Amino acid sequence: MPELPEVETVRRGLEPAMTGAVIAKAAVNRPDLRWPFPDNMSARLTGKTVLGLRRRSKYILADLSSGETLLVHLGMSGRMTVSGDPLGQFAHDHPQAEKHDHVVFDMDNGARVTFNDPRRFGAMDLLETATADAHKLLRDIGPEPLGNDFNEDYLVDQLRDRKTPVKSALLDQKIVAGLGNIYVCEALFRAGISPKRSVNNISARRIAALVPIIREVLTEAIEAGGSSLKDFRQADGELGYFQHSFDVYGREGDPCKTPDCGKVILRITQSGRSSFYCAQCQR
Repeated sequence: MPELPEVETVRRGLEPAMTGAVIAKAAVNRPDLRWPFPDNMSARLTGKTVLGLRRRSKYILADLSSGETLLVHLGMSGRMTVSGDPLGQFAHDHPQAEKHDHVVFDMDNGARVTFNDPRRFGAMDLLETATADAHKLLRDIGPEPLGNDFNEDYLVDQLRDRKTPVKSALLDQKIVAGLGNIYVCEALFRAGISPKRSVNNISARRIAALVPIIREVLTEAIEAGGSSLKDFRQADGELGYFQHSFDVYGREGDPCKTPDCGKVILRITQSGRSSFYCAQCQR
């Protein structure tokens, strides 16, 4: 499942093709993805100007001139790719249509944005922009980890007295938005904290230290175009490459990268997800 860096990478890739442009035609090629599309989706999108693209957690939000906002979730295999951008930042020729091109936006500037989703775990919805934050998918999400509301005092307060493993707490979208398995594993390694450790057994100082580390990991991942493990592609069709910088994720049995450590990376299962860590470096 794409996490914050992958979704932010796609959002940034879509901006030059979509922001300020009119959706000349919106082709909706099936009735649903994970859930049914909103009624009259094609008509409600066609002819509307994209005022701006933003991200909330793992959702892309396109604010439209109609007063509605298009919500997009990539799901497990969803990709949004751009072709024909007149600015010359993407491939000039539109590719042949593929079987799983479920929604296609032809922009008035010549760009085409295609949402392809073989597994159909993605989703799209149309919300009233003025009340979008109250939508059931958005209303309970915690602060953005790269924003000012996510700070040391906030995280210490949120995790105080919790008895859950720190890995589970950081994956809770009500505490912090957009973090997923990959980047929590990487942040905990850099912080030297075991994913198994209960939050109430971690000092406030060490919890506070997680905030800049989480920001650092996410920023590096965004700069690298995200992590391509299976299906993820950037908006120009290229792979992300942060996976080449992983310290622990997916490295079970490989030697720890910490100099003179001498141990190997372990994998355990927590709440049905794999956690990767070094038992020597993370306590």
